[in-house]
Amino acid sequence: MPGGSDIRVGLIGFGLGGATFHAPLIATTKGMRLAAVVTSDPGRRAQAERDHPGVSVVPSADALWERAGELDLIVVTTPNRTHVPLATAALEHGLHVVVDKPFAPTAAEGQRLVDEARRRGRVIVPFHNRRWDGDARTLRRLLDEGALGEVHRFESRYERWRAVRKPRWCEPDAHANAEGIIYDLGTHLVDQALWLFGHVTHVYAETDRRHPDVTVEDDAFLALTHASGVRSHLHARMNAAQLGPRMNVLGSRAAWVKYGMDPQEEALKAGGRPGAPAWGEEPNDRWGRLGAGDDVRPVRTEPGVYPRFYEGVVRAARDGAPPPVAPEDAVAGLAVIDAAYRSAADGRVAAVER
Repeated sequence: MPGGSDIRVGLIGFGLGGATFHAPLIATTKGMRLAAVVTSDPGRRAQAERDHPGVSVVPSADALWERAGELDLIVVTTPNRTHVPLATAALEHGLHVVVDKPFAPTAAEGQRLVDEARRRGRVIVPFHNRRWDGDARTLRRLLDEGALGEVHRFESRYERWRAVRKPRWCEPDAHANAEGIIYDLGTHLVDQALWLFGHVTHVYAETDRRHPDVTVEDDAFLALTHASGVRSHLHARMNAAQLGPRMNVLGSRAAWVKYGMDPQEEALKAGGRPGAPAWGEEPNDRWGRLGAGDDVRPVRTEPGVYPRFYEGVVRAARDGAPPPVAPEDAVAGLAVIDAAYRSAADGRVAAVER
């Protein structure tokens, strides 16, 4: 792309992820322009044209490849089974790529994507936006400050209370298509644990199907052993009638307990846009509490800043800066997920293959 010109983005998929997360973030990022959207749904086409005046809407990825020379970056936010083939096709057309989670169904497939991007000299970035949740950013700061002392246990939850399941979770070949709660919410939990506490050596996992219609897990528990000695206990479920703490972090000096989800997702779903006053700010009655025994105090939650993801993509694609999320990090997370499925299948602790 010419120096200083906007990065022209083609967005493949305009469902919840494309319309609610990617398109608004791209549209409000300096140095980016949403040039094209792929959707064959008439209603989504009308929404894209209404929300993003001037965008070109095409019905298929093949139609997008015909105009690849007019683009610089492709964002893949489609059914999980299509992530690898679409990302590979984008690389073959000489384009940089952002891939929504999961980056790939397995670590081996993810590594092949990384190798292909490196061979072609293109940037490929996993969309692990939850690193920019306010709770994750606050914990990162507390760790850097040493406020907790030596951390020995990290408990993290993404829980929902949902009567209706995703249709793709009810298909006979759902697991082969990389569907299920581990690939969904679990991807974020695993990525945050690795980002905060480093390499994982072993995994123990339990999975269940609580809804009668699903063919893949909708309830999962993962216990990770980090090389650093930290133990991460991760919970992802769709059947939580009452929600536990979002994070509970236990250290030698203090604990930090945080309830409630980052507000950015709900703001985006409600039509909010980054740059609005107090974007990502959390009310003080939802701040986490830090301390030990009776000496406990609220700690202000760092603002959530999803815009930093695409700001980092601009720097990586235009200036050669490190990507905001290294693709190797996604491969490491997939290795943990691979081990989790092996553990859940045989009921034993599984080593993480590197």
